[in-house]
Amino acid sequence: MTIPASARQFGDRLPSAGEKAAANQLRKVIAANATNNAKLRVLDEETKKPTEIVLTPALSGLLMDLLRHIGNGDAVTLVPVSKMLTTQQSADILNVSRPFLISLLEKGEIQFTTVGRHRRIMAENLFQYKRDRDQKRGKALAELAELDADIL
Repeated sequence: MTIPASARQFGDRLPSAGEKAAANQLRKVIAANATNNAKLRVLDEETKKPTEIVLTPALSGLLMDLLRHIGNGDAVTLVPVSKMLTTQQSADILNVSRPFLISLLEKGEIQFTTVGRHRRIMAENLFQYKRDRDQKRGKALAELAELDADIL
């Protein structure tokens, strides 16, 4: 498989129109075949030999989520859950300011460790906080909608 010299990661740029179209096409192919342990055959252009790849349901789901974001034109960065993040990286993921994130750390809302003078946040802890925050927001929004329905 060859990768063009002009290819760059998606984390610092938006995907091109061709990349979005390719992502949507691949997502449709995977979705149509996302049964238990679907097999994907890829043809190597140089050797003309097919390579078979087994896609488990979990892997198919993850790939479809990634391809959906790329197909929508979103910049994408993958973060392993075991990775230690800086406060700025964490603030960017939560879409909050760094000082606000530090206030969350000092209140004990997100676990962190100190490396020298620097705070580091385990990605797993950050994503758990994000899930909890989003769940609370969704519940509050549902309650507001219910109150609004009662008034009308």
